[in-house]
Amino acid sequence: MKASVKHRGSCHCGAVVVEVEAPADIEAYECNCSMCERTAFLHLIVPKERFRLVSGREALTAYTFNTGIAKHLFCRICGAKPFYVPRSNPDGFSVNVRCLDKGTIKSLRILPFDGRNWEANPALDHLSANAEVKS
Repeated sequence: MKASVKHRGSCHCGAVVVEVEAPADIEAYECNCSMCERTAFLHLIVPKERFRLVSGREALTAYTFNTGIAKHLFCRICGAKPFYVPRSNPDGFSVNVRCLDKGTIKSLRILPFDGRNWEANPALDHLSANAEVKS
């Protein structure tokens, strides 16, 4: 595994602040499902041990749909979505790379993910934070 750095990010208004340990060279997934396509979410999947909600728990509101496994968390003040609990990894987090401060990101490689056809997608194993973190 590549050496990790501490990335910091936030929602638009700054009420929700997160930190995540991940390589400086990030591989993120761009999903085409109905939710991610509308929010332009770039997924950096991390295990819960590498994620920290620094501030803003009280500013978060949750939205669930379909199976109810994913917990889509939004800042109730500005509406931004810096992270959520993904269906592909309910024991970890998906951090929106677009909400991270750019200073700690050396490079960004965006990989497509066909979330529109979720059940037929063999790439789901790669999204698990329990697998080796590639991002």
